[in-house]
Amino acid sequence: MLPEQKSICGLLLAGGQSRRMGGGDKCLMTLGGKTLLQRIVDTAMPQVGPLVLNTNSDPALFGAFELPVAPDVIDGFAGPLAGVLTGLEWAQANAPECDWVASFACDAPFAPADLVARLVAAVMDQDADMACANSGGRDHPVFALWPVRLADDLRKAVVNEELRKVDVWTGRYKIARVEFDAGQGDPFFNVNRPEDLEAAAALLGNA
Repeated sequence: MLPEQKSICGLLLAGGQSRRMGGGDKCLMTLGGKTLLQRIVDTAMPQVGPLVLNTNSDPALFGAFELPVAPDVIDGFAGPLAGVLTGLEWAQANAPECDWVASFACDAPFAPADLVARLVAAVMDQDADMACANSGGRDHPVFALWPVRLADDLRKAVVNEELRKVDVWTGRYKIARVEFDAGQGDPFFNVNRPEDLEAAAALLGNA
């Protein structure tokens, strides 16, 4: 039986330092009259129950979004796994009804509206531990479905082993990969550099 939407916590990942963009909060940059963050909120919110923003910046910067803000539970900008761990532990503490966390990167303005449904279906169909999106032959581990039950295992890996590579940790489990069509443009196109923002604006205009 598929889990209900309310049992899936949405995690918006914006905990990086945006070095390639020159620093600052990349997710607050504007594309087509909306911030990148607003675009991913609009995409994620209909797909999940509770929604939390993972960022290490001043929470006051995000007050207009009326979202709970959770900084990394591991110090030192430890990367995406730290963000995922933050989401799993936030769900444990604040959303006990949630058995799953669906993660979204805040710099991907064209993420699919059916992302979570397809990840959930793949986990159930393949009896997998977790699922991640794939397009153009490439995995997108920050667009994934994670079981809250593995929070302690992930904490041990990140803290005790100082593990930082997502695929090394997910390789320990059965992971379902869900292929999304990139023929009309990659739905996981992400904005890393100023020129990427220009490219995204062109894609939005063409759409």
